[in-house]
Amino acid sequence: MRISGQIVDVVNSRIFNGTIEIENGKILNITEESQCQCQSQCQSQCQSQIILPGFVDSHVHIESSLLVPTEFARLAVAHGSVASVSDPHEIANVLGIDGVRYMIEVGKKSPFKFYFGAPSCVPATCFETSGATLNSNDIEELMSSADIKYLGEMMNYPGVIFNDDEVMKKIESAHRHNKPIDGHAPLLSGDDLKKYCASGISTDHECSSVKEAMEKISLGMKIQVREGSAANNFDNLISLIKDYPDSVMFCTDDAHPHELIKSHINGLIKRAIYLGYNPLDVIKAATLNPVRHYNLEVGLLQRNDPADFVVIDNFNDFNILKTYINGELVAENGKSLLPDVKVGTINNFVAEKVTADDFKVIDEGKDINIIGVINGELLTEKIIAKTQSHKVQSSSFYLVSDIENDILKIAVINRYEKKKPAVAFIKGFGLKRGALASSVAHDSHNIIVIGCDDESMAKAANMIIENKGGFAVCSDEIKKCLPLPVAGIMTNDDAFKVADDYLEIRDLAKSLGSPLSDPFMTMEFMALLVIPKLKLSDKGLFDCEKFELIPLFQ
Repeated sequence: MRISGQIVDVVNSRIFNGTIEIENGKILNITEESQCQCQSQCQSQCQSQIILPGFVDSHVHIESSLLVPTEFARLAVAHGSVASVSDPHEIANVLGIDGVRYMIEVGKKSPFKFYFGAPSCVPATCFETSGATLNSNDIEELMSSADIKYLGEMMNYPGVIFNDDEVMKKIESAHRHNKPIDGHAPLLSGDDLKKYCASGISTDHECSSVKEAMEKISLGMKIQVREGSAANNFDNLISLIKDYPDSVMFCTDDAHPHELIKSHINGLIKRAIYLGYNPLDVIKAATLNPVRHYNLEVGLLQRNDPADFVVIDNFNDFNILKTYINGELVAENGKSLLPDVKVGTINNFVAEKVTADDFKVIDEGKDINIIGVINGELLTEKIIAKTQSHKVQSSSFYLVSDIENDILKIAVINRYEKKKPAVAFIKGFGLKRGALASSVAHDSHNIIVIGCDDESMAKAANMIIENKGGFAVCSDEIKKCLPLPVAGIMTNDDAFKVADDYLEIRDLAKSLGSPLSDPFMTMEFMALLVIPKLKLSDKGLFDCEKFELIPLFQ
């Protein structure tokens, strides 16, 4: 196979006209030419097309796409992506090593290059119930495998700072196997950050400002500019690429299927070029930088490299014309050529049905701690307020959702054993009626439910329990569930159908009154205890800054 055009050489920082010869999935030779050497009738096309390395998502949880790896790949290749650096800690929190192995084996059924890490924090904290635990011995077993490329994001930064024995053993395992360590340290700075970086942790995808990112870069970190479905940091961080082009990578972190249908890493590249940044620096952030940092077997358009590349029309429109992996055409003109490969399911779900009474909270007559939602952010506020509504039942007063003031009830239900739900309140979610529930609730993936009344909350949660995972919307006029039979967080259904189904249930959620761009995505992170300030686990309210459980009442 031969292909000609303008070749983007990210290794040597140049663009030239040339022809690439491919044999047995590898680049046999690259010939630089003053003009195209193919047949005359093709000459104008070859002069106009641009050939560049395939794109790499430098940090993503495949599970958050709701799709098994083979289906994720079908969407990603249409946008020029050929590989991902994937931390499977979502499924590991549900199923442990068996879940990691499931992702690896399913990933091997696709030509897409999945590079999985060993999840470092399962569970993310000791203040929640997960379906499994990965200790330092489990991490050593995983790190010994050629299928594991790195140690997944170290969310337990207090454990690093205070030399927790298990945390340090996991880090030592990565060093012993000469594999990089991903970071997760939102707002960490000063001496604590220095100690965190000194342990060998080399990336961070949680920066929210240039100032924060520059401090981390000064300590040797690579910054992953994130644009996912829940957290969007591109606008705040993209200026880094001008002065620190070798320290920037692109990632999505968490991207739902309807977003993946529209774009992937190509969207970040196009936006950055449109803003006037050097195309070579931008493309390096999506190719050379992650390939070199993680030691990936992904081609960079060099002789003897795997033939992993993308053909586009021009830098302005940046239309993906073709995507190749190991010399195989996997997408053309925006359409995936990968087949729908059916794979089996795996799960861990033992929760039993709940009733409205399970969500009742006796009013103690004091102010309460309330989770404050910030649209488009994983961060939350800590609000202290007096509840405005209550009711009398059997001479007791019970706290209820205050719809007028947008203070709604939120609960987390342990999916791994029968326990009473943890109940709190949340402001900024905006529902006017009914309830939403999900078994996608980072990171332990218990059942999370937010609602305007206890009865709707019970009905929504029970739809999740009946299906052993999914998203649910419940009101007087709506009762809808999108099942997620794979670990309660993914489906093995067709990717394009899942995207349509997700949009439908998301819009139903918004029809209940929420002004949030994606109520389900926001709700998923209300149980994520490693992102400040206030969250809820199945064990109760958690102050992420103090790193401790706190009572509902002041």
